[in-house]
Amino acid sequence: MTHSFATETSRNDRVSPQLPARAGAGLKGEHVLQILETRPDIGFFEVHAENYMGAGGVPHRQLEAIRRDYPISLHGVGLSIGAERPLDTDHLQRLKSLNERYEPGLFSEHLAWSTHDTTYFNDLLPVPYDEATLSRVCDHIDGVQETLGRRMLLENPSTYIAFEQSSMTELEFLKRIVERTGCGLLLDVNNVHVSCVNHERSAEDYLDAFPMAAVGELHLGGHAPDEDDAGRPLLIDAHDRAVDDAVWRLYERVVDKWGPLPTLVEWDNDVPAWPVLLAEADAADSILARRGKEEARLVG
Repeated sequence: MTHSFATETSRNDRVSPQLPARAGAGLKGEHVLQILETRPDIGFFEVHAENYMGAGGVPHRQLEAIRRDYPISLHGVGLSIGAERPLDTDHLQRLKSLNERYEPGLFSEHLAWSTHDTTYFNDLLPVPYDEATLSRVCDHIDGVQETLGRRMLLENPSTYIAFEQSSMTELEFLKRIVERTGCGLLLDVNNVHVSCVNHERSAEDYLDAFPMAAVGELHLGGHAPDEDDAGRPLLIDAHDRAVDDAVWRLYERVVDKWGPLPTLVEWDNDVPAWPVLLAEADAADSILARRGKEEARLVG
């Protein structure tokens, strides 16, 4: 299928996010009351769509209160874009309802799979980069964008293994997805660092070749150091700690080269007190603001 989304991207237009080019934070239930009381100066909040699939209740009342004051980004974790099975139409309709209800600035999902037949895995599993997977992923993205009536962003994965059947690189795979579907990309800088350390590649080279014209949002997060059976460094995308210094340096490289973009700080496990998470977002905001001032001086 060829859709208007693909036609738009074929002109190499920059994806235009409907979020401020500032830092945001993942919205956690334990932080909501403090956020509503203090009204922090933050760019946006991002929520996991699957946490709001119910029709009502406290989660929706809280999110409605947040949405009155802040832009939000909707991040899915359950579509299983890379699975061999067709998309779950019920799940997709619930996503459509959420998008219509909260009008998020951006909607994103992962280049991963988490379902097989009737089994659901509590993980985001990698895909081989071959023609068959490319065709399947593109068909699924087409289905999502047609149902939602909007462009989605696809997030680059963190990977720990490489498939022998892969016939192209991850960057080639992502570029071809964008060309065929017109979707945007979510560049997770921590995932780049994790994958490149695990596969002994250059994160700088990866970022320099990334199709940034399609990027509508950046992600930052913490990772856990480990090692493989041979004693080589292995990083785990854990989202359970502060952003690593190496990831901050890569993030600054991206912002310095491409300018400010909406940036989310993810912290999903061992969630800290709100001031700790806000400080991480403030650190990203400082980098974005500095680059924004540099651009303003050049224009002036």
